[in-house]
Amino acid sequence: MNTERIALVAVTLALVVGGVATLLAPTVVSGPGGAPGQASATTVVTDGGLGSLFGVALWGVTLLFGATALVWFVLTTVVGAGHETPPNEYGLDEVQVRIMTVDAAEVVQETVDSLPDGLDDVHVIAESPIDARGATVHAVPDEFSCHAVRKGRAQEWARQALDCRKEFVLYLDEDSVVESFDGLPDADIVQLREKPRRTDSNLSYLADVYRMGVQLEQRAFARLSIPLFAWGGGIAVRTEVEERTTWDRETLVEDTAFVWAAFRELDVTFALSDAVCRNEAPPSLYEILQQRRRWAAGNVQASAMLPLRYELLTRVRNYAWALSPIVTLLVVPLSLLSVTIVYSGLFFAASMGLALCTLGWFLLGVHYYGDDHRHWALAVPLAPLITVVHSMGTVAGILNPPETFRVTTKVGSD
Repeated sequence: MNTERIALVAVTLALVVGGVATLLAPTVVSGPGGAPGQASATTVVTDGGLGSLFGVALWGVTLLFGATALVWFVLTTVVGAGHETPPNEYGLDEVQVRIMTVDAAEVVQETVDSLPDGLDDVHVIAESPIDARGATVHAVPDEFSCHAVRKGRAQEWARQALDCRKEFVLYLDEDSVVESFDGLPDADIVQLREKPRRTDSNLSYLADVYRMGVQLEQRAFARLSIPLFAWGGGIAVRTEVEERTTWDRETLVEDTAFVWAAFRELDVTFALSDAVCRNEAPPSLYEILQQRRRWAAGNVQASAMLPLRYELLTRVRNYAWALSPIVTLLVVPLSLLSVTIVYSGLFFAASMGLALCTLGWFLLGVHYYGDDHRHWALAVPLAPLITVVHSMGTVAGILNPPETFRVTTKVGSD
């Protein structure tokens, strides 16, 4: 068990054990005594010190999450201030499309059908032969070998095997239905936006709406030395940069690892496009757990290639998102029971401030989706539960990282 897992387990145990002890320990209730007549009774906990440990752990998690929220605020409102999407300088005739799949023919067909007419160089890269009208299908040979695994292996095979005379290669996931795309700006790596669409699980969808609110920080990435993450479901790469960087590295997050490697090894530029892909939200709580688990474990693993300041930032952000729901889920019930925590007034104010951040991120996600989805704002009371759904996979990824790449199940259109 590595240091990160030990730390996360220790904090979680301190919170759970301390919380239980705080609730179940014998208490002494004292009246106002010589205090003013309007003073209320106070619950004093005698718990053998566990309550203090609980308070310290809660404060630590609160400060960690608070620091992460502050970094997000600075990135979004200061670094990303005045962000404008750069104009397109390359047309559709300068783009080769590669759609990555295992064997989901029906899902892939929806994505192919969504492409604008100007894209005439479309390839589907699959693990086994499938049919796809309007695209050339390639099956990755079983004998092909490289350091990369699963999707990264398929991308590396495509890089080596396909002749690309276009300026850009646009990578799409099998479920990345293109809502809008009319060209690319002059940048080496162009990130398309995502708007996950609802499938079989409302909670998974709401967790992705919440994630879209948090991802407003992407508008600052072009001004950073290294973008903090990438979404491979819709990303365009200048052909020359792909050839020099390659996908040949073992990782669970091939998209983010590629971008980090490109920025580490080359002098490249990044842009956030206005083009939107409507990918599928995970269809069940199990699927979103596994998806977030892979993301968290992969980001922590790949962060070793970053400069120290970015590596620390990446790791701290993962811990903060893993622990973020705990404060609200513990503090609110304890406060309703009038149980005193260390510096309870100040702590309650701080934790409620962070709770408002989670509400704000969800509402930002609803706003990002637009007027047609405004009714989802009615789900605001579910925000604490939504943060748990969003974060539970991060906890699993740190405590029990997957050993292999796992493709999130797709359901296609009803």
